[in-house]
Amino acid sequence: MAFKIFLDANILLDFTLKREKFEISKQLIQCIIDGEFQAFVTPSIVHITGYWLSKSYGNNKAKKILLELLTDIQVIDCNHTVTINALNSAMADIEDALQYYTALHHKMDFFITRDKHLQQLAIPSLPVYSADEFLKNYSE
Repeated sequence: MAFKIFLDANILLDFTLKREKFEISKQLIQCIIDGEFQAFVTPSIVHITGYWLSKSYGNNKAKKILLELLTDIQVIDCNHTVTINALNSAMADIEDALQYYTALHHKMDFFITRDKHLQQLAIPSLPVYSADEFLKNYSE
């Protein structure tokens, strides 16, 4: 069975905006398309990504890109209890806490981000990797 991975906004933005880490995010997205991993995001990740895509490409192209991504990436959400747990956590960054605790609640295997600070706050049941670290360790 494929690993369940949560993608932080910076991974999608690297890929869609062709930023510095474009090639590694492209490789990760291709693994997802090929069925090697199951990928998940929250509506908040879609919102953040959509905002920056709209600024760069306009609303119509942003929607088209997001719809194409969501062909292979599933959207999950958090509930009241998950939100309370995230806000009570040791994570100072509210957005990071919400994403991480949502991924934890949905029993993701890995959380993929470029946020090095988040890696330091991870707990053993949900490790945090950069895309390149994850691919080096878990890609076929």
